[in-house]
Amino acid sequence: MVKKIYNSLTQVCFKDRFLFLLISILCLLLLTPIFKGFIGIRILMDAFITAILIFGTYAASRKIYITITAASLALPMLVSIWISHFVDIPFLVFMGDCFGIIFLAFLVIVILSFIFGELEVTTNVIYASIVVYLLIAIMWAFVYSVLESIQPGSFTIGEGQIDVGRRLYIYYSFVTITTLGYGDITPTTDLANSFSFLEAVTGQLYLAILIARLVGIQIAQSMNRKAG
Repeated sequence: MVKKIYNSLTQVCFKDRFLFLLISILCLLLLTPIFKGFIGIRILMDAFITAILIFGTYAASRKIYITITAASLALPMLVSIWISHFVDIPFLVFMGDCFGIIFLAFLVIVILSFIFGELEVTTNVIYASIVVYLLIAIMWAFVYSVLESIQPGSFTIGEGQIDVGRRLYIYYSFVTITTLGYGDITPTTDLANSFSFLEAVTGQLYLAILIARLVGIQIAQSMNRKAG
C-alpha cells in the first residue's frame, strides 16, 4: 500500500518536470528581448538562468545521488550569478560559467539516459528531447563565454550587434547549432573555430540519432499493438 502511494506521488511530482524546464528555457530565449526595456536585461537573464538551474535540478531528481550532484554543480553558478551584481570579480564569473558548463553537460546526459531508456513515445519524452537540444546550445554559449575570457578577441562582433555578454553568446550558439551562420559574429581563433564546427556537428548528429530513436520506438509500439 505504501509503495503504491509512493509510486503515485512520484508520478504526479515528475509528470511534467521537463515541461517546466522547457518553459524556463523558452522564457530565457523569448521574453528577455521583449521585456529588456522594462527590466535590466542582465537581471532578467539571470532570473531565467536561475529558473533553468532550479528546474533542471528538479528534472534530474528521480534518484537522490543525481539530485545531490546536480544541486552541487548548480549552486556555485547560482552564487556567482547573483554575487556579481554586488561585486565585480571576473574570476568568480569565470568559475560560475565553468560550473554552468559542467552542470548543463551533466543534465544533458541524465535526460538522454531517460529518453533512451523509455519504451514509449510520450509527451514527457518529446519535452525531454526538445529540452536536450536547447540545453546543448546554452551549454555551448557558456563554453564560448569561457573561451573569450581565456582568449580575448576569439570572436569578431559586427557593428550594431545585440548586447555584448552572455546573451550574445547564446545568440551565436543557437545560430551555430542550427547551422544558420548569419556571419554577424565570427570566430577568429583556431580554438573558437574548432568549438564552433564541433557544436554544429553535435547538433546535427543529435537530431539524426534522436529521430532514429523515436521512430524506432514508434515502430516497436505499433508492432506490439498489432501483436496484442
